[in-house]
Amino acid sequence: MSQIDLNDVARLLAVTEAGGFRAAAQRRTDSASALSEAVRRLEEALGARLLNRTTRSVALTEAGARLVDRARPALAELAAALDAVSGDSGRPTGTLRLNVPTFVARHVLPPIATAFLKRHPGVRMDVTAQDSFIDVLAEGCDAGIRYEERLALDMIATPIGPRRQRFVLAAAPSYIAERGAPAHPNDLLRHARIGHRFLGSKALAIWEFERDGEIIRVPPEGPLTASTFEMQIAAAVAGLGIIGHFGEALAADLATGALVPVLDDWWQEFSGPMLYYQSRRHMPAPLRAFVDFVRAEGRTASD
Repeated sequence: MSQIDLNDVARLLAVTEAGGFRAAAQRRTDSASALSEAVRRLEEALGARLLNRTTRSVALTEAGARLVDRARPALAELAAALDAVSGDSGRPTGTLRLNVPTFVARHVLPPIATAFLKRHPGVRMDVTAQDSFIDVLAEGCDAGIRYEERLALDMIATPIGPRRQRFVLAAAPSYIAERGAPAHPNDLLRHARIGHRFLGSKALAIWEFERDGEIIRVPPEGPLTASTFEMQIAAAVAGLGIIGHFGEALAADLATGALVPVLDDWWQEFSGPMLYYQSRRHMPAPLRAFVDFVRAEGRTASD
C-alpha cells in the first residue's frame, strides 16, 4: 500500500460531511478539483473505491463508510492533541467546532461567540445548526449545546446563555378579533396552530402545558408547519394562526403589538441551554478557553 497523506483523509471527510465536492470547496480553501484529486489519490493508495460519484451527489461505498467511521474520531483526537500543544503558549489557537440547535444559533450564541472570538483572535469557530441530538465526537465536533432533557449522561454540562426561558403563545390581533382567544389549552384544538419541525429531523415540537399538577399536550397541527422561524412568525403576524415559541423569538413582535399574548397564565418556564462536552485529559485549547469564558460570563451574570 502506498503512503497515505492524512490531509487527503481529512479532505474525504470534508466531502462526505458537505455532501459533495463543490459544497466542501465552499467551506475550505481547496478547489473542487483539488478535493476530487485528493480522494482519487486516497483510493489509489488504498486500492479501494471510497466514493460513488454522480453528476449531482456523492455517496460512500462500504469501504469508504468504514474508513470515515474510524478516521473521524482519530483525526479529531489528533487535532485536539495539536491544539493542546499549541495552547501551551498561553494564547489558544485552532478551530472550535460546535453543534447547536437552530434557536440557540440565532438567539443565544451570537453575542457570546462574538465576545469570545474578540478576546481570542487565534481561535476560529465552526458552528453547525442542527436540532437532532448527535454524538458530537463522532461528528468531529468538540462540544454541543442542548437543553437538559437531551443531554448524554456521560457528558460534562455548563450553563450557557439564559438560565431560565419561557415557552410563549401568541397570535395577531386580527386573528383574535376573528376567532377569539382560547381560555384553556384544550381550546387550542379548535384553533389554527402554527407548528415547528426540528431542523434535520422529522419530529414535531409538541406544545406542553402544566398547572396545578395538570399536564396537557397539544400537537401544533394547522395551516403551516415549518423548520424556519421566519416563516412561522410571518404567518402568525399575518393572522394565519397561533404560534408557540421561545419567548426570545417572539419578544420583538410582542413589544410592537404585531402579536398579542395567548394563554399567558399557562406559559411554562424551563432551564436554559447547556454547553456539553466530554471530559478529556488533554482538552483542546480552543474548547478549554471557551468553557472558561462561558463559566466566567455565567458568574458575572449571576453577581
